[in-house]
Amino acid sequence: MPSLQDEVLRLSAFQLRVLAIPEEIDVFLGGGRGGAKSYTLAVLALRHAEQYGARARMLYLRQSHQGCADYEALCLDLYTRIYGRALRFNAQVGLFRFPNGATLEVNQMETPAEYAKMHGRSFTLLLLDETGQYATPDLLDKLRSNLRGPAGIPIRCVLAGNPGDVGHQWLSKRYVFKTKPWEPFYEEKSQRRFVYAPSVFLDNPFIDQNEYRRQLEASCPSDPELLRAWLDGDWTIARGAFFGAVLEESRNAVERWPGIPAAWGYEPWDSYLAHDYGSTAPSVTYIVARSPGAKGPDDRWYPRDSLVLVDELASNEPGSLSRGMGWTVPVLADAIKEMCKAWAPTGADSARYQRVRPEGVADDACFAQTGHSRGSIADEFRHAGVTFRPAKKADRLTGWAIMRRLLQDAGKPDVPGLYIARHCEYFWATVLYLGRDPRRIEDLDSRAADHAADAVRYGCLRQRSQMIKMAISGI
Repeated sequence: MPSLQDEVLRLSAFQLRVLAIPEEIDVFLGGGRGGAKSYTLAVLALRHAEQYGARARMLYLRQSHQGCADYEALCLDLYTRIYGRALRFNAQVGLFRFPNGATLEVNQMETPAEYAKMHGRSFTLLLLDETGQYATPDLLDKLRSNLRGPAGIPIRCVLAGNPGDVGHQWLSKRYVFKTKPWEPFYEEKSQRRFVYAPSVFLDNPFIDQNEYRRQLEASCPSDPELLRAWLDGDWTIARGAFFGAVLEESRNAVERWPGIPAAWGYEPWDSYLAHDYGSTAPSVTYIVARSPGAKGPDDRWYPRDSLVLVDELASNEPGSLSRGMGWTVPVLADAIKEMCKAWAPTGADSARYQRVRPEGVADDACFAQTGHSRGSIADEFRHAGVTFRPAKKADRLTGWAIMRRLLQDAGKPDVPGLYIARHCEYFWATVLYLGRDPRRIEDLDSRAADHAADAVRYGCLRQRSQMIKMAISGI
């Protein structure tokens, strides 16, 4: 391998430190934008090729075709300057063949169906770039089965990703908040030792840092949390960009209620279900209580039309926020009815609290005729004892605007707000981390686990037309 002091291989202090990590330890290159993580992956591939020759089989993977094309151009420039015409590159299949027989394949994988092209193949080094673009780690986890090689070659996986992308939550949970940077730790899912190696654009001396900072600032003028993530590599942003400015635990979280109040000298509270249907994806249902302008069981004042999510049913697989349990409508309906039944007052509470009927609003897709003998999904629910009406009273963006306005106004004494019980675990595990759609910044990025957010949006859309007007004028 050419000397690290060679002009061809000018390396930063960050890259030299990554190269010093023992090869039997996997690595997560996680930091801000512009830290030269992709170039570092190219250098790691170069070293692996030089060390193990024809036995080295490497795979670089990214979600988008354009990202793969950019990486091919980077590698072609670097490796050609080192090997000249001795390097072979097949652009049709994205395959680099080094003079000693080592190979580096550059490929793309976005959907589960595309994993089939990797099935049964073997690699000694996996280089997974821009991993934050994957909403869940499922596809990348499958690639672990492709890591195998002959004796004497350490198999290894190196991932790279930025905070603030759709995969922010699972990346930070797995690799960032385990121990301090550069210190090895045991990662349970892969059963491997890992090192978290962060970098930011200031660690890259080979770019115009001032100009790059200006470009980052121009990319997110109304999103200071995302800018901080990109500039500082900060994974401690507790919330995603979409709800970051309006959702706070201190304002929006409430303790578990013992029941939904009856009149108590005021108008009765209104209660209903808000439902987002899923089977392979999770289904999420909330019991929503609407205030008539009264105190709740927690002795807190809730202005008129405030909404409180008092209970939650989420059909996600244990340990996964994105995979559903595959429940049929009758099974799901039974679970919803059981949740409602749990709120039935008994004994001395009969006069203080009200029953919750299994009725409410759901997404429009539930009402599409499916050709099933029962008709639509909503028809199946009705036959099973749960009644839903369409939630749509405005377009998707207006629904988000209403939800954001209600979240923002929580805690104010004279305007309605949105409050969420602390035991609604799926809400707090997902909604906090949802980001903006990069192609439509006023919308939510639907690649993430947005099922709870959608259910809440449907519940908010049940509000009066005055709320729609207020949301459009206010946010």
